[in-house]
Amino acid sequence: MGRVSGKVALVTGAASGIGRASAEVLAREGATVVLTDVQAGEEAAAGIRAAGGKASFHKHDVTRESRWGEIIAGVEREHGRLDVLVNNAGIAVAGLVTDLTLEQWRHQMAVNVDGVFLGVKWALPLMRNSGGGSIINISSIAGLRGAAGLSAYCASKGSVRLFTKSVALECAAARDGVRCNSVHPGIIETPIWGQVVPGSNEPLDLDAMSAVRVPLGRKGMPTDIANAVLFLASDDSSYMTGEEMVVDGGMTVGNPQ
Repeated sequence: MGRVSGKVALVTGAASGIGRASAEVLAREGATVVLTDVQAGEEAAAGIRAAGGKASFHKHDVTRESRWGEIIAGVEREHGRLDVLVNNAGIAVAGLVTDLTLEQWRHQMAVNVDGVFLGVKWALPLMRNSGGGSIINISSIAGLRGAAGLSAYCASKGSVRLFTKSVALECAAARDGVRCNSVHPGIIETPIWGQVVPGSNEPLDLDAMSAVRVPLGRKGMPTDIANAVLFLASDDSSYMTGEEMVVDGGMTVGNPQ
């Protein structure tokens, strides 16, 4: 317990799924957590407070640069520092490349890539003023290899992977004490799967899918990713930067990117 005590963490896309689990785990381990989401997320923050943690929620569209400025200014005003940024907000747009509209492509990139870029751009100065910190960008195993019908999603998550590495090198060269790593989940039980097969009346059977595709034979849960986020947020990972942490039950083993 207390692995991130005294730290202030900002988690985007924190109303549900991986973001919510990450916020809960960070708070449980002592961090003051600022949750943001375009969806309603006060319940998630209230749950953390009910469990004895410190948390607040703010409505936040990660594609709007002006809103990023407001969010970061609020963190500085309320807490005076920022130690951890978890860029988790994301969407999945499925479809064959010939069927995707330019609008769909741009929307995918705006949320998954622009949102991460803006988060780093606006959070980094405050993290530097705080003496350093950890930026954790949530990518995907789709950012390591291609998948038919998910070209836009793969492109966006691949961008997050290489953007992370470049930011890590910039921060290392600046000797600013900020580390930047990416996390690459496999099949995790989250609401995003409802976006993968739009219009389908039948929900995806993640258990059946995992039994076939995952060497460990089971799907992952949001806390599996949250525990990786906790490690990267803590000083336990102080010698890691520019790395990609794959948490996929072995799906990419033997299938290098």
